[in-house]
Amino acid sequence: MKFNLVGAMGMVVQVTILASLTAIVHLQYLLATAIAVECTVLHNFAWHERFTWADRPSRGQRALGGRLSHFNFTTGAVSIGGNLLLMRLLVGVAHAPVLLANVASVATCSVVNYLINDRWVFRAGSWRRLPARRENCRVERGF
Repeated sequence: MKFNLVGAMGMVVQVTILASLTAIVHLQYLLATAIAVECTVLHNFAWHERFTWADRPSRGQRALGGRLSHFNFTTGAVSIGGNLLLMRLLVGVAHAPVLLANVASVATCSVVNYLINDRWVFRAGSWRRLPARRENCRVERGF
């Protein structure tokens, strides 16, 4: 339920940015889609980190940066690639309205994104801070 709530908020962010970029700034719909999706990816990451998977926190700034990188390269790639492909098909080929096509694109990509986030990016026990130096690690050898 938390993932869906964050996704719904993200959809509002994405549609608002897309509508603003296409109607007010007059950007081409594919460029506007890519910008809107990336803004939404960053928005959703912040909410997932603090709300959806708050029980699986990053351990330190370095771990948070690593998690953000993985989130952006996985969820971001699926979201941007999937949205651009579906928008091209729905708007460019089928001539669907931009905002309606965007909502359909987001819904289609959300299932894949949930699985990526739950199983990899926000996996329990991941993203713990590593020791700063190797000499802090003690290896015991037994025979």
